[in-house]
Amino acid sequence: MLRHAKLPNAVAAFLQAATIGILTLTALSTAHAANDQPISLVVPFPPGGSTDIAARIIQPRLAQLLDRNVIIENKTGAATQVASQYVARAKPDGNTLLVSFDSHSLNPIVRPLPYDTFKDFRGITFALRFPLVIGASKSVQANTLEAFIADAKAEPQKYSYASTGLGSLNHLAPEQLKHMAGFEMLHVPFSGGGPAMQSLLGNVTHVTFLSYAALKSQIAAGQIKPLAVTGATRIPDLPDVPTVQEAGYPGFEAYSWIGIFAPAGTPDDVANTLTDAFQKALGDEEIKSKLANLGFEVMATDGPTVDRYAVEQYQRWNKFVQETGLSLTK
Repeated sequence: MLRHAKLPNAVAAFLQAATIGILTLTALSTAHAANDQPISLVVPFPPGGSTDIAARIIQPRLAQLLDRNVIIENKTGAATQVASQYVARAKPDGNTLLVSFDSHSLNPIVRPLPYDTFKDFRGITFALRFPLVIGASKSVQANTLEAFIADAKAEPQKYSYASTGLGSLNHLAPEQLKHMAGFEMLHVPFSGGGPAMQSLLGNVTHVTFLSYAALKSQIAAGQIKPLAVTGATRIPDLPDVPTVQEAGYPGFEAYSWIGIFAPAGTPDDVANTLTDAFQKALGDEEIKSKLANLGFEVMATDGPTVDRYAVEQYQRWNKFVQETGLSLTK
């Protein structure tokens, strides 16, 4: 019977060291390859919208801080579901992140989803929030929110507002104002902020609740009149435009918000590194100034905070829909 020759100790030690070296190089090569991949910031809207604009302002500084390529991917469709599902099913390695909008919390109120908003993601940061501007078309005679509501009460069938879709914040916020102030206004849903704004410019609808970033150029050109803002404080760039609370409706407050989310299962060390980078990028004075000029308020929280905030916003608006019986179907 043949027997395997016993290797000398020196040869065995050499082979063992070589094997360990190969495995180490393989692991390092794999890690290096992962770092060579760009980080994708997946935006659920087309280029040019508020979420896309904010992501592109943050992108260059984020890339510097992480020493990685950072790209923007615009994956539109199905009221942000396409982008959300894409990220939820992505490998949880920190290379694919969702730049989410308030629809992250509102979609579960409106429709069944192919993912679980609160289980399939882990928060990275509550990046930004921004109030909506109540903008009126030039066909509206009123120049203040109080006057507009008085006119709407006097002619209940006359006025309409444009939103970006059923169950969006710019659908729910006007409905809450109607409920508080006791007036009627027809809801006309569109597929996005651009078409909603165009409906005002074309005198198809009378008002809309959109971000200042979306309305800024039209306000500056005198094509749209700002009646009020939905936040707790005035927008610095619109110092003469009051809040809804100042216009006589204490307690009214509505903010759109942008959060960064990774797929559930992303390791703690990876998530914490990303959180730190986003917080530093958002804390950059030049970036903060650019964002402030567009009406954005920097929040830059940790991950658990944005997870809690998403749940709180869901609970708040779901309660409103249930208590008022607001229909979210066509």
